[in-house]
Formats: sequence, C-alpha cells, structure tokens
Amino acid sequence: MKILVYSAKPFEVPLLEAMNNGRHIINYTEERLTSVTAMKAINYEGVSIFSADDASSLILEKLGDFGVKFITLRSAGYDNISLKTAARRGIRVANSPDYSPYAIAEHALALLLTYNRKINLAQNQTRANNFLLDDLIGFDLNNKTAGVMGTGKIGSIIVKILHGFGCNILANDLHANEQLISDYKVKYLTKELMAKEAEIIFICLPLTQHTHHLFDEEYIKQLKKKPILVNVARGAIVKTEAVLNALDSKRIAGYATDVYEHEHGVFFYDRPQNTPDDSILQQLLQHPKVLLTPHQAFATKEALKNIASTTIENFNAWDNGVPSKNELF
Repeated sequence: MKILVYSAKPFEVPLLEAMNNGRHIINYTEERLTSVTAMKAINYEGVSIFSADDASSLILEKLGDFGVKFITLRSAGYDNISLKTAARRGIRVANSPDYSPYAIAEHALALLLTYNRKINLAQNQTRANNFLLDDLIGFDLNNKTAGVMGTGKIGSIIVKILHGFGCNILANDLHANEQLISDYKVKYLTKELMAKEAEIIFICLPLTQHTHHLFDEEYIKQLKKKPILVNVARGAIVKTEAVLNALDSKRIAGYATDVYEHEHGVFFYDRPQNTPDDSILQQLLQHPKVLLTPHQAFATKEALKNIASTTIENFNAWDNGVPSKNELF
C-alpha cells in the first residue's frame, strides 16, 4: 500500500519505518492535513493523520476524490475527523486507542504537582540565586478532594494515582466504574455536585457536542472551592476566556493544561520568529496562574512506539483485506 503520513515528526519516522519493515511504501510530510495540503494525497491509497490535522467533511471529500481509501489516526481522540463523511465516501478509519493511558495520566499529575509546588518558579528563582521560600508555598494532596471527569482508561489511572496520594476521589461519567468504587472508594456524582465539592478537577473527557465548552461561565460559577483545573483531554472542553476571567476573579485557583482549544497550526511547531496572532493564547502564556505544556502528554518512548505499531497494524489489516480491530465504524 502507498501511504502518506501527515504531520510527521522527526521522532516518529524511525519508529514507523521500523514497524513497517519495508512492507508499505510510506512517504512523510511535516505539513498538517488542510484543504490546501490535501492535494499531497493524490495517488495515495492510505493516509495517516495526527490530532492537529483537519479531516473535516470538505477535506475528506477531496481525499475521497483523490483515491484515498484508508485513514489511520496516530491518536486516540478522533474529534478532528468526520466519521459520517468518511463512511459515506467508503473511507475506512481507525485510531490508536490504547497507546499508553499511563503517559497521559502521569502527565496530568505532573502538571498538578508542578503547579501546586511552584516548581517552575522555584527553578527560576534558584537560577537567580534566590533561595527564599515566600512564594513557593503549596499544599498537601493528602486528604484533598479531587474530581475526575471521565473515568475511561486515562481517568481510571488518574484515580489509582490519586488514591496513592491519599485523596478523596469524586468522579463523573455516563457509566460508573464499579471496580473503581470498590477498590478506591470513588464516589460518582453529577457535575453540579462535583462543582460544589472538588478542590481539584481533572478533565479526561472526549470532545463531543455535549462536552464542548462544558467549563463555561455558567458552570464555572458553580465551583465553590476555587479548584485547580487540570486538562489533559481537549482544549475546547473549556471556554478559555471564561477560565481566564475566573482566574482573575479568583473563582478558580489555577489552570494546568496540556491542550488549548485553538492549538491547531501552533502546537508541535517552533514559532519564535512567527509568534501566533492569538491574544487569548498570549494571555494564557503570560498568566501567573496558568501552566501550559504543548500537548506533550502522549510523548513517552513507550507511547510513541505503541502508536507507530498500531498505525502499521491498521494498514496491514486493510492490506490483508480484513477489518482493523481499531476501526471507528
């Protein structure tokens, strides 16, 4: 099969080549899939895309016209692809659902600990030979009430880690995980009740029409204990302007996030000479109560190897004329 990999990162290519082992003809482009770059897929049977790529309806129509029959996502999330259009055009789609939920969950706790214990500030101070502790006061996680919104693979691991810290754990999901309840004394409740009780809230939800801007002005007003929000899901689950206003009004204590709702075309690129023209992003970057990392939670050696393996396995299955186990419809 002839395959084009969009948004190819230098650290991905050797892994994909090793997993492919010469079976498929694979070419790579560092460019994102957009309405403009879709032309690059002419004469390719399969393409691989990342979370920053745009596989919306209009672009899938183009890919279908160009002869693309298979798309595999190098991510678990698939909110950036129109599955309805893909199905109508007969384009098979698969994702990489289980590459490493541990990578994401561990990064979520790293964000919380870094923010709470002022690690970045401490490093900057000590590099300037300032060894005062006045601005470095955090709090114990032990006995704090932490809420986990979404207890799928990632959220469930976060629950286990929080239990090790001695937290009281709340959860919100469409379906309660009985194992988490019995093993870790997790209390499932509505998002409204979580807003009243949680001192920390982890966002681990998929982005859907129901979760888009879930954390808006109305919901943030219900937060009673000025929680720290930790987002390792999708940026658009929070309304960024509402979060910034809540930080300024002290409605929330901090925002530690690995994602941003307008990150496409910005994250994963080096932009020192081409600063993004995005005032909201600049406010996030400059705000003293925000910790922002560039969608790096997935970036562990184990996760990257698993993503590469799953990507090639999806193409191998289709090349063999059988469905991939990771197909999305």
